[in-house]
Amino acid sequence: MVRKLEGKVAVVTGGTSGIGLATARRFAAEGARVFVTGRRQAELDAAVASIGPNATGIQADSTRSEDLNRLYERVKAEAGRIDVLFANAGGGTMLPLGAITEEQYEDTFGRNVKAVIFTVQKALPLLVDGASIILTGSTAGTVGTAAFSLYSASKAAVRNLARSWTLDLKARGIRVNVISPGPIRTAGLVELAGDDKAQQQGLLDYMASQVPLGRVGEAEEIAAAVLFLASAESSFVAGAELFADGGLAQV
Repeated sequence: MVRKLEGKVAVVTGGTSGIGLATARRFAAEGARVFVTGRRQAELDAAVASIGPNATGIQADSTRSEDLNRLYERVKAEAGRIDVLFANAGGGTMLPLGAITEEQYEDTFGRNVKAVIFTVQKALPLLVDGASIILTGSTAGTVGTAAFSLYSASKAAVRNLARSWTLDLKARGIRVNVISPGPIRTAGLVELAGDDKAQQQGLLDYMASQVPLGRVGEAEEIAAAVLFLASAESSFVAGAELFADGGLAQV
């Protein structure tokens, strides 16, 4: 069987857990050499070990320009190009209108907008013509969510970046698309409920009740959708938003 990313070079930011790690594993299983970033060295080392010999870990915070420069210098030296870029690093916290702080704003937009912009822009010299760029969005960028307005607005911005960049990069045939997950069973999701295990399970149960398919998703399901956007199977898909949300934002 021909693997879908055989011989390709992929970069996955925020690849030490959840969707990023599941996607890095899937890319490697499909034949790609994968460069994975994470902010914490111990978690990065564990992630690389779980992905296998085709993975290289580079400690980097995507909000820091110097870290991104170091990432791409390493990729250039060791691989010389990028075929697939998954700008996945990001996150956010919950505060309702009236309690939003400048610190929360700077953190959320720094991680989800500024970091995405410069992760992609700094990669341009290494991206081959016809490369695939995938940005991590969210159903929160489409629907309203109480106490989550900053995160939601930042993901709406990501959606438009893909539209605009598709036009900016059309001469090079580089495709830019967004993967927008619904509620996925990851540490990043359950931690929104705090450290209490019962509250975390309660959050998952509530979210499952809102999803037409009746459950939350798994990181591996999102990885499969990202693989589609990364591979030649999506060769005529550009500027699009692919929802993998169990129908949450669709019905």
